[in-house]
Amino acid sequence: MTDLRLPRGLLATSVLSALLGAAPALADGPMLGARVDGLIEHALLHNPAFAAERAEAEAARERIEPAGALPDPAFQIELMDATNTMRGGGTTILPGEVGETRYRVVQSFPAWGKRELDVRAATARAGRADAGRKAVWLELSASIKAAWLRYYAADREAVLNRDALRLLQGLEEITLSRYRLGLLPQQAVLRAQREITAQRLSLVAVEQRRRTAAAALNALLARAPNSPLAAPAEPAPLVDLPPIDQLLTQTRDRNPLLAAEAAGVEAARFERDRTWRDRYPDFSIGLTNNRPRGGDSSWDVMFEVMIPLQQSARRAREREATYMLTAADARREAVEAKLQGELGSAHAAYSAGHDSLRLLRGTLLPQAEATRDASRAAFAAGSVDFDTVLEAERQLVDTRLALLQADLDARLALTELEKIAGELQ
Repeated sequence: MTDLRLPRGLLATSVLSALLGAAPALADGPMLGARVDGLIEHALLHNPAFAAERAEAEAARERIEPAGALPDPAFQIELMDATNTMRGGGTTILPGEVGETRYRVVQSFPAWGKRELDVRAATARAGRADAGRKAVWLELSASIKAAWLRYYAADREAVLNRDALRLLQGLEEITLSRYRLGLLPQQAVLRAQREITAQRLSLVAVEQRRRTAAAALNALLARAPNSPLAAPAEPAPLVDLPPIDQLLTQTRDRNPLLAAEAAGVEAARFERDRTWRDRYPDFSIGLTNNRPRGGDSSWDVMFEVMIPLQQSARRAREREATYMLTAADARREAVEAKLQGELGSAHAAYSAGHDSLRLLRGTLLPQAEATRDASRAAFAAGSVDFDTVLEAERQLVDTRLALLQADLDARLALTELEKIAGELQ
């Protein structure tokens, strides 16, 4: 009897290869895309733009410690009487072979308070970089949500168009039957076939929009444009909006763009204070070991002070720092005003979309369905013509598409609100 079992090492290698080969399929499998939460988690790990922002924020954080460090000390070696004129020897550059060799170590020290202000400014810049990272992530998350909503809307529109096509095909069969019996003219059959062709063309356009939306969504996830996506599930129900004043307060407290600009103002203030400290001179301390040839060693202590003579240049730097602070504060106010305007527009768009949904669901859609049912019954009884039935079917399809568009507009406005003010309670 033949033993079909693989050797243990070969079996382990085969299993490992199978798992490694299946890993990309499991990570980017067709289930990705059903829910927007899974897409956002995927982008957190794979989006290169966010990875760059995250690395830059970490780099800014690493600049804090060097900002408060002392400059590296300097080592000097000085060869006195290198020509050995005093001793009658030859010229040389070897320590110990000249008249006197001096070894000196010099350490520079900034004036009092400069290092502390440098640390505070670097900390504020790191805070701004971190807030910028959060703003980029918030923008990316909102873009993913918006792209997924368009993908969802295109998918649902395709479903509605296929349903409409099936209804038209059913009407075509009824029309052909009646035409054969002499109950309808040939124009009714041609009209039904023309409507079916137009519906098929519309379905082609919808499928193209669905593929475009899927490609845009895959681009945000750093995936190939043709990567498979699952059919989108139904999104969460729409929420009731809090008052606009509460949203404005929430925006001031949570929006990372405002936090980044506030950190920029803080950094500019510390840099201005640091520039003012340049009125106080830096200094250096040196320690020298003197080694004369054939003599005893001795030690010298050196103290050096920088003389701030360039008054016009320093005053210009102080004015520059003041203007930079003014500009940073103005940028913060401009961002706040821009966010308030965007918040108001998104709030109005969401309210309008929510009202439109309520009217469409509660009034227009039931009316269109009742009209469609009545026209079908009348057509079966022969009391209305084919055009009346066709118009009723078209009105129902248009109403459902309008309902889908109003739902999309409301959800896109909600996404914009959440990007500006954070999660809505």
